[in-house]
Amino acid sequence: MAPRLSLTVLVDNNTMIDHYFSGEPGLSFLIKTQGKKILFDCGYSDLFLKNSLALGEDLLDLDIVVLSHGHLDHTGGLPDLIRHRTRAIIEKIPTRIPSLIAHPCCFYPRPKLPIPNIGSIVTEEELRRHFSVELSKSPRWLTDDLVYLGQIERKFDFEYMATGKRKILMPDGSLVDDQLFDDTALAFRSEKGLVIITGCSHSGICNIVEQAKRVCGEERIIDIIGGLHLLSPDQPRLEKTVSFLRNLHLASLHACHCTSLSSKVALAGSCHLQETGVGMTLHWGSSQ
Repeated sequence: MAPRLSLTVLVDNNTMIDHYFSGEPGLSFLIKTQGKKILFDCGYSDLFLKNSLALGEDLLDLDIVVLSHGHLDHTGGLPDLIRHRTRAIIEKIPTRIPSLIAHPCCFYPRPKLPIPNIGSIVTEEELRRHFSVELSKSPRWLTDDLVYLGQIERKFDFEYMATGKRKILMPDGSLVDDQLFDDTALAFRSEKGLVIITGCSHSGICNIVEQAKRVCGEERIIDIIGGLHLLSPDQPRLEKTVSFLRNLHLASLHACHCTSLSSKVALAGSCHLQETGVGMTLHWGSSQ
């Protein structure tokens, strides 16, 4: 039976050996399942488009764009996607109007001085001119086997991160601590268990896994791919995360983007850590 879902890495901090693509500190995946073509995040620049074109994908036939959260390294390519689609319309090249799915907080400005905004530089209002925008805190099934997990319930205290200088500008004009409630992920349901597809895991990879289990009614996790936001975790958090992932008995772990080398070394001691980078394509089988 043909694979039910394929995932190609369009943007990551790293590239694969002998694959001549470029990388940047961002993330973008191209996902195909059940006849749907889904872009998960779009990196920091137009690099996701350049790499996709090099792979023979023009992204004019996207069905869905999903944003894991509003940070620039995951939404920065939105203006380039808009330009790409606009140019096609001008030249009368067939193009679809994709749905864009994200958390309601995804497009709020995020000043972090001296940077005026580390969030999306395209507003929700402008995006609605180009996409069919659907904002949701609740899980939403994109296909029979792929689900957007919505706002992640935070049950593990060790994954809590102090906001520090992170702020978010609310619609009423107030500036509050940014808890990154828009951080979310996808889960794919295969016959062997779940695959977690995450952007940065600001909400905590353990919290994300538990939400995926609840939403899908499935305890088995076979793979996780994406950033784990383990850049400089304190030792207790790293140890508890490694212990949690060890107990999942993953078939493989594709930790990338915002996962430091030292964290990868710690994870490799107890998980089947795999190399991840631009140009790599993964396949997972069909659900029963």
